[in-house]
Amino acid sequence: MRLLKPFHILSILSFIVCLISCNKKSKSQEYIAYFGGEVTNPTSPYILFCRNNEVIDSIKIKKDNTFFIKFDSLAPGLYTFKSEPEYQSVYFDKNDSIMVRINDKEFDESIVFCGRGDEKNNFLMELFLRNERDKSKMFDVFDLPIPKFIPNIDSSFNSNKKFYQLKRNQIKWSPEFDEVAQAAVNFHHYSKKELYPFIHKMRTGVDIWKVLPQHFYDYRREINFNNDHLSDFAPYVNYLSYMLNNVGTINYHNHFTDVDLALRTNINKLKIADTLIKNGKIKNLILNNIAFAYLMEDQNMLNNQKFLDTYHKYSTDKSKKNEINIIGNAIQLLKPGNTIPTLNLIDSNGKKITSSDLFQNKTVVYFWTSKANSHLIAVHKKIDEQRIKYPDYTFIGINIIDNQSKWYECLTVNNLDKKFEYRCENFDDLKTKWAITKVHRTIVLNKQGVIKNAFTNLFNIDFDSNLN
Repeated sequence: MRLLKPFHILSILSFIVCLISCNKKSKSQEYIAYFGGEVTNPTSPYILFCRNNEVIDSIKIKKDNTFFIKFDSLAPGLYTFKSEPEYQSVYFDKNDSIMVRINDKEFDESIVFCGRGDEKNNFLMELFLRNERDKSKMFDVFDLPIPKFIPNIDSSFNSNKKFYQLKRNQIKWSPEFDEVAQAAVNFHHYSKKELYPFIHKMRTGVDIWKVLPQHFYDYRREINFNNDHLSDFAPYVNYLSYMLNNVGTINYHNHFTDVDLALRTNINKLKIADTLIKNGKIKNLILNNIAFAYLMEDQNMLNNQKFLDTYHKYSTDKSKKNEINIIGNAIQLLKPGNTIPTLNLIDSNGKKITSSDLFQNKTVVYFWTSKANSHLIAVHKKIDEQRIKYPDYTFIGINIIDNQSKWYECLTVNNLDKKFEYRCENFDDLKTKWAITKVHRTIVLNKQGVIKNAFTNLFNIDFDSNLN
């Protein structure tokens, strides 16, 4: 772990005041809490402090790059702090006074907590980074047959459990936090098991559902699908989405066309989610995740509308900010034969360029980020092969999240051809115009930016059919 550099004097003094005030609290001050810190290379003028996807407060970053806020009453539990577009979790027990140091150029890797409540949050952060490193190795692991896959994931699971047990004994945290700590360990492991049959089939063409061990998913019996304490915790919410993707799959493939099967399967997932999950916040999050996954893959506009009609039947999220509606509108603009909407991009010299200036010939557009390192490597290896096979196509890589310096560093370290690499200026525009929410999308264009297929995947076995 990196050593924490000294905070500015103002931050230190503020922190000392916090600790003193915590020790002299009255009955009415039982839930006073403090949050502050320092942001190096800030990419946003504010730190957003959130819970359940709602902004509780916008904390202005001062000229000396510090920020600080006192909460007169803060309920214990999980929160999120954001320095757009990055975010991370923080857990508050009663009367915690937490300071955090962030470098926006290396957001997750740079985060260090100090103050009252720091040890448990540094544990969560270290476990998060362990899991991220594990994810970066998983791309090829999903190709493994069952006898090799299970020992591989069990090894990393056992390592994380030992790390958790060591820190629990050292820190002696509260039972409430222990629920979060165990969730961080368990749901990372469970998610790999839920994803395995899907990714294995996508990458190898082999359907292994019927030959999975009998007790492969026994852990599901112990899961609380309505755990309000974890409704803002990504490992838990992501797991529920992966699990529903599994149990909602319809396997009698021969009875329907592929597009009709996709519609029936995803409507089935919505129905199961509505039956299984009664907590409104969690249900809406899961319904949104199911909808995102479906709408990103299916291009049948009639089926999209049927799906959305069912989604709106079960979802209670009627806000104008509902991203499913935004994505649905974007998809309408991405039909084959349409000209792809113009997006602002940035080249390796920091110069702005419009996408329409790039798409003058047959083009394949793919996406990547430094946060998915194994995908970064695999996608560029695949692109090198495609360039040889299809010299009449231009292959354009677009980085979807990283800031300019991090992106340029990745280009240099990985020896990527800067002539064909760009960074999206605004990720929200990418979502609303091209309906991009993940790196595993590929867009194929005919001449002059006309869409041939906006919803394909470079790693699909039949991807080449889009280029012939």
